Amino acid sequence: MNKLTKVGLSALCGSLAAITGANSGELTVKGGATATWSSNSGSVSGNPIGLSSGITMTGSGELDNGTTFALTFTQADQSAWSAGSIAMTMPSMGSISIGGVTGGNGIGGYDDKMPTAWEETWGTSLGTGIDLAKGVGSSMNIQYKTPSIAGTTLAIAYAPKNDQTMVNDKGVSGAAKSVDGAGYDVVLDINAFDQNVFVGYSTSERDPSNKAGTNADANQDREEAVGGAIFTVGPVKAGIQATVEFLGNEQVATDVFGYRNVAWGVSFNVSDNLSVSYGEMESKKGFQSLEGGATEVMLVDSIQAAYTMGGATIKIAESSVENGTYTSTTDKDATTVALSLAF
Repeated sequence: MNKLTKVGLSALCGSLAAITGANSGELTVKGGATATWSSNSGSVSGNPIGLSSGITMTGSGELDNGTTFALTFTQADQSAWSAGSIAMTMPSMGSISIGGVTGGNGIGGYDDKMPTAWEETWGTSLGTGIDLAKGVGSSMNIQYKTPSIAGTTLAIAYAPKNDQTMVNDKGVSGAAKSVDGAGYDVVLDINAFDQNVFVGYSTSERDPSNKAGTNADANQDREEAVGGAIFTVGPVKAGIQATVEFLGNEQVATDVFGYRNVAWGVSFNVSDNLSVSYGEMESKKGFQSLEGGATEVMLVDSIQAAYTMGGATIKIAESSVENGTYTSTTDKDATTVALSLAF
C-alpha cells in the first residue's frame, strides 16, 4: 500500500513539473476606460456622451536559446477580441510577428505617424471617412523585422491573400474580395539622435482576368507608399509625411484611381503633465476620368491638449473638416472632451 502511495505521488509530482515547464512565463493585464463628450456642428449629434473600455492581455516567456515570445490580444469594448498577435524576438536575429492587428505590421503602422497630444488629426468625433494606406496591415499577415543597427530596422510583411479579412485558427478567409491576391510590404525605419525618418512600399496582386471598361482593361496590382520624418528638439516634436495609393481598379470612368494624403503636425510638452499639439491632413481622392467624377480634396485640422494626473488624463480637441467623406459642401466642426482612466 505504501509503495502504491509513493508511486502515485511521484506521478503527480512529475505531472505538475511538466505543467509548470510548459507554462513558464507570465501574463500581464492592462486596461482603461474613456468617457467623452462630443459636440459636432453640421450634423445631428444626438446623445453626446460616449464611453469605451478596453483590456489588453500580454503573455511573455523565453525559450532555452534566449528567444523571447509574446502573445498580445485586446478586447476593445466588444464581446469579441478585436485584435491579436504573436511575436518572437530572437537574439541578434530580429523578430517575427504573426497576427491581424489592424495597422500593426507593414506600412499600416505608418498611415499617420504625426506627433499629437491625443489622437490623430482625423481621429476625433468628426467621422471624416478618410482613406488611409494600410498595405497588408488589415489582413492576417506575418512580418520579419531585422535587429536595430544604429537605430535602423527593416521590416518585411507578407499576407498570402490581402483581402482585409481577419481569420481565426483552423480557418480560412474564403472568397472574400476574390480579386485580391498576395500582398507584400517593406518598411525602412531610421531612428538616430532622437530624429526619425521612415519610408515604405506595398504591392498587392489582383486578378487580371477580372476585366471591364470600354477597352475591357484588366485590374492592375494595387500599390501603396509612405514616407515621412519626425524631428525632436527638446520638448518640441514636428513631423511631415505623405502616402499615396494606386488602387489598380478596372478602367471605368467612375472607378477611383487612388488617394494621396499629406499630413503635418507639431506637439509641445509644456510640462511632465501637460502637452498641446496642432496638425493638418489633406486627402485627395482621384477618379479614373474627370468625366466619371470630379476630384475631391478633404481638409482636416485639429488643435489638442492633454493633462495627466497619475492614472487619469483629461483631453480636449477642437477639430474641423472640409469635404468630409470626400463630398463637396460636407463641412463640420467638433469639440471633443475626454476623461481617460488607466489601470
